[in-house]
Amino acid sequence: MHILPARIPQFVKRLFPNYVWDFSSMDKTLYLTFDDGPTPEITQWTLNMLKQYNAKATFFCIGNNVSKYPTIFKAIVKAGHSIGNHTQDHVKGWKISTEKYLENVTTSEVIINHELTNTQTKVSLFRPPFGQLKNSQGDAIIKLGYKIIMWSVVAFDWEHTISKKQCLNNVISKASTKNNIIVFHDSVKASEKMMYALPKVLEHFSKKGYVFKAISF
Repeated sequence: MHILPARIPQFVKRLFPNYVWDFSSMDKTLYLTFDDGPTPEITQWTLNMLKQYNAKATFFCIGNNVSKYPTIFKAIVKAGHSIGNHTQDHVKGWKISTEKYLENVTTSEVIINHELTNTQTKVSLFRPPFGQLKNSQGDAIIKLGYKIIMWSVVAFDWEHTISKKQCLNNVISKASTKNNIIVFHDSVKASEKMMYALPKVLEHFSKKGYVFKAISF
């Protein structure tokens, strides 16, 4: 069962001011993000769906998946989406030492950057799996040059206790303000709800004049 609501409260954001939770702008922009890929069963479908709406997004990739599926990873990059580090093995920061956590992050970094050798970009965005990060881990990751990207709206597409319609409503009802960072997952576990919700989210907000951008600094 999830602990946080679909829209992150302001007091949580104020507790961690060095993390990025959303953006401030007058533009009607939304930032779709996808965690846990690349995954053969779902990532390419996600890319195809985004292309239909001329939408750009940010993919927070697990290093182990990048090493297993480099062709899919390169398809994400080729399509013009941003890449983020999501650790090597999807580790829970609260359960391991800062030293071990950083080893996991840097292992993933090496793999991702190796696959980015044909571009000018190196990975500089980071999202902690489960949103779990000790203060010492967060401080150390920022010192490595990363921007820690959290979120303002979460679909809960992996959560078995909610329906796919609830998943959709989590996004439609909570992301109606500008410049929200929205979390989906391009994983097998989340695929049923994500494949139901994503097309409807893209259609709904596109009709309202929103654009979907990748996160960059």
